[in-house]
Amino acid sequence: MPRQVFFYEHPDRFVAGTVGQPGQRTFYLQATASGRTTSVALEKTQVAALAERVDELLDEVVRRSGGSAAVPAVAPSELSDTAPLDVPVEEEFRVGTMALAWDGAHERMVIEAQALVELVGDDEEDLEAAEEEMLQDDENGPPLLRVLLTGAQARSFAKRALDVVSAGRPPCPLCSLPLDPEGHVCPRQNGYRRSA
Repeated sequence: MPRQVFFYEHPDRFVAGTVGQPGQRTFYLQATASGRTTSVALEKTQVAALAERVDELLDEVVRRSGGSAAVPAVAPSELSDTAPLDVPVEEEFRVGTMALAWDGAHERMVIEAQALVELVGDDEEDLEAAEEEMLQDDENGPPLLRVLLTGAQARSFAKRALDVVSAGRPPCPLCSLPLDPEGHVCPRQNGYRRSA
């Protein structure tokens, strides 16, 4: 079966969002353009890492261009998107690997999210080689979401993604683990339940 690529060259919207209550949330990347929407699931840590790397790459583009690149220093307020994910949220795949690049010729950020690949076998070296071969296979590799963003769109994506990540459960003031509404067993309290 040929590789499925969800390509958004000029997305109307590209956001990170969640479904569910804090502590039970599922994280998604969602791209929308011309009446079609693609949603892919990923982990909270992946969203945070992606947002941080997007900001770092944009800062590097600005630095290397001497400030002449069309990349704002902060997310433009007119591009702020606080709306929920478009529904219905239908997961195309769960993200395994992600990649970022800056296309200097078109002044666009390229974000790729590739489906999680699970291989079975006994020899770890053979599994790693098979996984690498599959990930590099442009014709038969795992499904892929590829989105191109302007510098302003990328800054706005990163800001929202970091806001979504931090909107979860508040941290315990003693151990920094997330507090559930009913509290949690705090390792700094010798296993006693700590409530908010």
